[in-house]
Amino acid sequence: MNYEEHVLAGLITYPLFVVLAYFLRDVLNLKLTFLSLALGYAFYVLGSDLPDIDHPDSIIHRGIKPIFSVILGSVVAYRIQAYIPSDYSLIYAWGVGGIFAVIGWYIFTLLMPRHRGIVHSLTFATLYGLLTFLGVRYGISLAPGEAYLIGLAAFSGYLLHLILDKSIKLL
Repeated sequence: MNYEEHVLAGLITYPLFVVLAYFLRDVLNLKLTFLSLALGYAFYVLGSDLPDIDHPDSIIHRGIKPIFSVILGSVVAYRIQAYIPSDYSLIYAWGVGGIFAVIGWYIFTLLMPRHRGIVHSLTFATLYGLLTFLGVRYGISLAPGEAYLIGLAAFSGYLLHLILDKSIKLL
């Protein structure tokens, strides 16, 4: 399947996830608020194409690669600026940050496993769901039940991709 088919599948199947979450809300302590469902939708649809991050020609790979590089360069510039004693510390810091951004571009490529390798696994689906849960629970301080719902939505969207690719494996 291609990018558009995966994303459209995520868009159209999320209401089925909402029905499932509605029936499991008491068992799993899910809190179905508009915010948790809206964020869940975003992470579900992102997850529906995220396993293709390991394919160098995929849209998600090409989109995340520059974002990763910019974040790395910005963090380096921010962290080292205070250690450069000069009126030009901001300029030097961003020069170094730019170098690290370019290095990050190549590191991202080197770290990506082969297509349909480990990234196409239940392990990474679980990792994506867990990181999403932790991010919304502790990053933006949502209630536990809301964070559970969003983490489950992230995992489910990722799992949808694996199902559609007929490629469900543990690792």
